[in-house]
Parts: sequence; C-alpha cells; structure tokens
Amino acid sequence: MTVAQDTTSVINSTLHAVSSVIPSKLTVGSPTLIKEPIFQQSVGVLIGMTGDIKGRLIIQGEETKFSAIGNIMFGMPLEGEMLQSFIGELGNMIAGNLSTSVATQKISMDITPPTILVGQTQLYGFKNAFHVPVDIEGIGSIHIILIIEM
Repeated sequence: MTVAQDTTSVINSTLHAVSSVIPSKLTVGSPTLIKEPIFQQSVGVLIGMTGDIKGRLIIQGEETKFSAIGNIMFGMPLEGEMLQSFIGELGNMIAGNLSTSVATQKISMDITPPTILVGQTQLYGFKNAFHVPVDIEGIGSIHIILIIEM
C-alpha cells in the first residue's frame, strides 16, 4: 500500500474503532489536516503507534463528555481519578481495536501505554495531523487527532 492508502486505512479504522467501543449513535465529521501546535483545553489521552505506521492517537474533549461516556458504558458518571483512569482505558480500547483492525489489512501496528493529558497544553513535534470531530448523541463532541509520521 502507499502512504496515502495507509493513512486512509488508519483514519477509517480509528473511526470504526470509536464506533465499536462507544455504545451510542455517532456522527463523524470530515477529517481536516492541522499543523502544529495542537491545543488541548480540558482532558485527553495520547497513545503512541509503532510498527508499519508510526505516530500518535489523541482523543480529547471536556471532562463532562468523558464522564457521560462512562455513564453510558458503565451506568455511572465518573469523576476525579476514576475519570482520568477511564479516559486512559477508553483510549486503550480504541487504540487496541484500531491495531486489530489494521492487522486485517496487513498493516503491523503496536500501541504504547496511554498518557493522560489534563488541563491546557500545546503539543509540538509533528508536521501534520488529522483532526476528526465525533459527535456522540446526547453527549456532545470529542475530538480524534491522528498524527501519522510519513
């Protein structure tokens, strides 16, 4: 496959993974190309990707959105350290599902342990990233950012 085909496969597999993990109706926006820095306002999770595809998967949003996702998945809203732990585990579930999905397309990918991002931060150290907003019915939007090193 070409770099463009690999990139498209990773984006599509990521969105499939999000819809497989979050048990709610999702409306996925169009991917847009963004340049550094990435600004984070609330909370998120960063997971590294290694193997044939190298880069990072970032899922970010407001604490209230992640708490509500926890509520639909586990029947209770989450907060504090439990919410931060859940955000990391949600990232793990999505990245693990992504890794499994691209393997069916003969793309080898491993993931790193999650890094929880809390508060305002700026991320540098990449050339391009793809941003995809995902609206979760009754909850609001989270943001999927894929940094793929080419």
